[in-house]
Amino acid sequence: MRLVVLISGSGTTLQNLIDRIRDGRLSASIVGVVSSKPDVLGVERARAAGIPVTVVEPKPRESFSDRVFAAVRAFEPDLVCLAGWLHLVKIPPDFHRKVLNIHPSLLPAFGGKGMYGRHVHEAVLAAGVPISGCTVHYADDTYDTGPIVLHRTVPVLPDDTPETLAARVFEAECEAYPAAIEKLRI
Repeated sequence: MRLVVLISGSGTTLQNLIDRIRDGRLSASIVGVVSSKPDVLGVERARAAGIPVTVVEPKPRESFSDRVFAAVRAFEPDLVCLAGWLHLVKIPPDFHRKVLNIHPSLLPAFGGKGMYGRHVHEAVLAAGVPISGCTVHYADDTYDTGPIVLHRTVPVLPDDTPETLAARVFEAECEAYPAAIEKLRI
């Protein structure tokens, strides 16, 4: 399966996919990376792995989605993986059910605009829920509402901080995203 990965930051999820492909735990290839920022660690990670990178900056906003998917189409992917991509984009009809996202909560809880990274884990802890986790879902034209592919759960511990919970959720994400990609191969 040919993947294009969209990033906006450090590329930890991208690195997880690169590592799993290299060691044979994920049967896929990353044929390109699209970044919304030129000078982020994720771009360096992609280039170090020999993966071509296209940078598509968000402005002008009116044409952003079109420019992103023009860059994606150039790589001819089977699947697009949002991996720390912090922008809402309009999914064109030819990519319906071909764009995955991973979110650091059990959607539909703790999702939506502004719910990313530390914000999610702070909200989970403030709510006092006993479990959290991650969700892999199809991306659509709104935040975190597309059909769910799979969930992975982790316990919320009494002494958790946003950082400790985030670390445990990220471990689950490292398993969940590759599992979802493999599930879609079938």
